[in-house]
Amino acid sequence: MNAAKSLSATPVGVPTGAWRWAALGFVLLALGAAGLTIAMPQVAGLAGYALLGGIAVLAILFLYAVWPRGGRASADALRVAEAAAKANIAWAITGEGGAVLDCNPVYRRMAGVGETETPPPPELALAGEPSAAVLYRLSRDASEGRAREETFVVMPGLEIVAAVRPLPDKQAAWWFTPRLAASTSPQPVLTRAAAAAPAPAVSAPATAAQPLESAGDLFRDAPMGVAFADASGTISDANAALAKFFGVSGALVGRNFSELAEQGDRAQVADLISRAGNGETGLKPVELRMGKSGAGDERMAELFASPMAGGKAILYLVDVSEQKALETKFAQSQKMQAVGQLAGGVAHDFNNLLTVIIGNCEFLLMRHQAGDPSFKEINEVHQNALRAAALVSQLLAFSRKQTMQPKALVLGDVIGELAQMLRRLVGEGITLNVERDSDLWTVHADEAQLSNAIINLVVNARDAMPSGGTVAIRTVNQTVTTSSALGTAIMPPGDYVRIEVSDTGTGMSKEIQSKIFDPFFTTKPVGQGTGLGLATVYGIVKQTGGFITVDSEVGKGTAFNIYLPRLRVDASTAPVEIAPVQARDVTGQDTILLVEDEEAVRSFAARALRMRGYNVLEAAGGEEALEIVKSEAHTIHLIITDVVMPSMDGPTMVRHVKQLKPDLRVIFMSGYAEEAFRRNDQSSEDIHFLPKPFGLKQLAAKVKEVLSAA
Repeated sequence: MNAAKSLSATPVGVPTGAWRWAALGFVLLALGAAGLTIAMPQVAGLAGYALLGGIAVLAILFLYAVWPRGGRASADALRVAEAAAKANIAWAITGEGGAVLDCNPVYRRMAGVGETETPPPPELALAGEPSAAVLYRLSRDASEGRAREETFVVMPGLEIVAAVRPLPDKQAAWWFTPRLAASTSPQPVLTRAAAAAPAPAVSAPATAAQPLESAGDLFRDAPMGVAFADASGTISDANAALAKFFGVSGALVGRNFSELAEQGDRAQVADLISRAGNGETGLKPVELRMGKSGAGDERMAELFASPMAGGKAILYLVDVSEQKALETKFAQSQKMQAVGQLAGGVAHDFNNLLTVIIGNCEFLLMRHQAGDPSFKEINEVHQNALRAAALVSQLLAFSRKQTMQPKALVLGDVIGELAQMLRRLVGEGITLNVERDSDLWTVHADEAQLSNAIINLVVNARDAMPSGGTVAIRTVNQTVTTSSALGTAIMPPGDYVRIEVSDTGTGMSKEIQSKIFDPFFTTKPVGQGTGLGLATVYGIVKQTGGFITVDSEVGKGTAFNIYLPRLRVDASTAPVEIAPVQARDVTGQDTILLVEDEEAVRSFAARALRMRGYNVLEAAGGEEALEIVKSEAHTIHLIITDVVMPSMDGPTMVRHVKQLKPDLRVIFMSGYAEEAFRRNDQSSEDIHFLPKPFGLKQLAAKVKEVLSAA
């Protein structure tokens, strides 16, 4: 009725604007002429009085023409406005931003708001994805000044014709007209009263005296649980999704909703329903925990409640189990990333300590042979230092920061060399079968790290078969044509070499499978496993650029599949085979510049190299090393430098040295991954890598290898 009231108050007469200004001008002219005639009657004479009368008549006619007055047009417009306000067709007027400026009660009922509430814009008035898409298009066209009309189905047998027309001042008029749709399916029951009455030609909108308790197919087939209950929690109606979530096979009508929840949540549920039934709005949802599903995942839901007429409440149950599971996985991934960062952060300092311990133990073992009383203790320290180095390597593998020295590999040859050792590893009672394709593609990987990954998988398979069984290793070429989801990763299309390690052991449940790659997670008894085996495998595979997945079933065994991308070598850029050069004896003939900020490591390495006959120059940092090179007091043949150093790090120092002596060979030593120093154009063939921790033999062998190749 707002439109009718505003229309009845509008004056009906000559339009405003220029006509009103012309009438005002004539009135002022008449007043001026009258004043002149009265002031100087002898000058005006009879002609002046005649002119005054004529102007007055014209002024009166103009005032009559423009004076506001009611009439037939006003009455007709008022009747049209009242008819529109009382029509069963929903209409609304929207402003520039889409807000509703005026609407009729039918629109309010359609949008589900009361007389005192602000009606939502048309694009939000109807629920459902199809209607939202249509109304969005209509709203966009209205904002661009285009009229539009579209039809969409709201339920089987009923559709709505939505139309929009642009108005002045960037306003728009909306109409929503219901009509029957051509359908052979049964017509939906909109209200309980309509179920007992004959179906009308066109469904009339619900009134405030008819609360909507069941919405036919929209209610029954809703993807979320919906129920109607009184303030005490007694259910008057519920849909199938609600019963399915709670695992109830029978009807829920007449039961108390709070009894469906777990014991610890019942008080909160009862309070929520009671407050909604008493008319409270804006209530916070209650989180329900319903135990674990068959797959081992915890089932969770959020219960929302809104008040209804008659002291009732409408309840919505949203299953958030998958969302919570994703949140848990995300939090777990953040925790694992933090563990990886921690491992990488301590690796440098810890590997420096291990380098000193291992090196000095080897010095002592050179002086104390097996018959010496101190040999046992020294050897024990040495062995445990090596074990500690392996533990750090596993942590770095999980964090994908372990030292990798990849090269072109043919996996058939690698696994063939491993087979004999693996047969001894699995022991008696377990059969090891190795199947290799005859023409496997080449991959780019670190042979030692990949072998370590396969050994870990075989050991894991052996431990899963305490009563014996079979471990099978298969390698095949596989072309993936479409992107595939492997766990939480997406494997793109391409050529891969697949390594499958399967067993006939006890298998794993879905719950265990979701955690097997987590560090320190193990199903073995305390003291029989670090929980880093599969985490190491995962890190090695991911840092190699591959993918790993697991398929297991309790009682039927487990199969791990590793996918490594095929290495494609461009023939035009392939390295040319060069005949090997006879290695010269470099002992005692070369000068080495050793750059290391850790004094204990520098002292051990310098002593080891001098024992081999080399002339060693020592520098405690990058600046000092650069000054030694610039002085040219010595002919330096090789630089051995740490990567991470204060002030000037190893790669920065080497870039400056290369500008002075481009052909100088360099060995980087670090506990970080090789990629850490190859990011900044450190890809020269004259640059090599020695991972920490290392011993006397590893250091001497690497130096001899590099200098011999020169």
